[in-house]
Amino acid sequence: MLVIGPITLDFPVVQAPLSGYSDLAMRRAARLHGAEWTFDEVKLDRLVLAPGKHRRRILRVEPDDHPLGGQLMGSDPDEMARAASAMVEAGYEWIDVNFACPVRKVLGRGRGGRLMRRVDVALAILRSVHDAVAGRCPVTVKLRRGWDDSPESERRFFEILDGAFEITLDGAIVHPRTVKQRYTGRSDWTFLARVKKHVGGRAILGSGDLYCAEDVVRMLEHTGVDGVTLARGCIGNPWIFQECRALLEHRPLPPTPDVPEQGRTIARHLAWAMDLHGERRGSRIMRKFAIKYSELHPSASEVREAFIGIQRAPQWREVIDTWYDPAKPWPPGQRRTGPGEPIAAGTEED
Repeated sequence: MLVIGPITLDFPVVQAPLSGYSDLAMRRAARLHGAEWTFDEVKLDRLVLAPGKHRRRILRVEPDDHPLGGQLMGSDPDEMARAASAMVEAGYEWIDVNFACPVRKVLGRGRGGRLMRRVDVALAILRSVHDAVAGRCPVTVKLRRGWDDSPESERRFFEILDGAFEITLDGAIVHPRTVKQRYTGRSDWTFLARVKKHVGGRAILGSGDLYCAEDVVRMLEHTGVDGVTLARGCIGNPWIFQECRALLEHRPLPPTPDVPEQGRTIARHLAWAMDLHGERRGSRIMRKFAIKYSELHPSASEVREAFIGIQRAPQWREVIDTWYDPAKPWPPGQRRTGPGEPIAAGTEED
């Protein structure tokens, strides 16, 4: 069980917000394969508030897209509060505040991980968002373990964390890399264990270096966190959710998805992407997902190159028919156990 304020999840694995990835098409693929809670991509407060197409798109929540979390990023307490309230009114059922993003242009505008250095502003934002949401749904905060490895940076982390719970936020999501570390090196799971011990019964979700179901179980067992958010590990691998369910229910891992099943999921994901973004843009967006899906194919390198070579939307059908033909005697699919291909530069993995 994972309790976040007024909600209780029987499955403590949440699909994380991923800039450039966790759109409606990806969320539908995740739900199809066992995800319960999913998050939209991180949203800038000013885009939620400014009239126009961005606001309309952000505040349109489809009937089949529940339960849905929204993650907000900004630097002004009042704007963050108004944006959070608008998202709740639109149908988002969990608000997370991002103080973790390490992308340079985000930091340069005083957002994301920059708030790990500005305790007073960070707590003012959390207080404003909490008051604006007013108990209508859970509010959490996403943190990295500090700006850098200095003792002062760690002290600020715990000031923000303790302040968040004094404000009565419903939990925190902790990525145990520093902001300066970005996406390099190993995430420090021992720090997660320290955080969980420090907060006691309050809810902590962990993230970082979760590439397969076994990683999820190890994090839960070794750190004591209450739940996890899956980021890079579920891009092009929505089956990881049903694999996590099996292991957490003490059942064997389900069989690796065979090639025809992979093809059917890619085709559905593609159709959702084109319906959401239009044929041309949907085709372009889908290519980065397909590269990750290809890692599960027994002929991974050849399939990857075939997806990279797609220039026009009709070519998708040709590639899927060729490489995922159910009439061919394919070897078993591969199970992902590591990071695989890197995600696009500048993408928020948290």
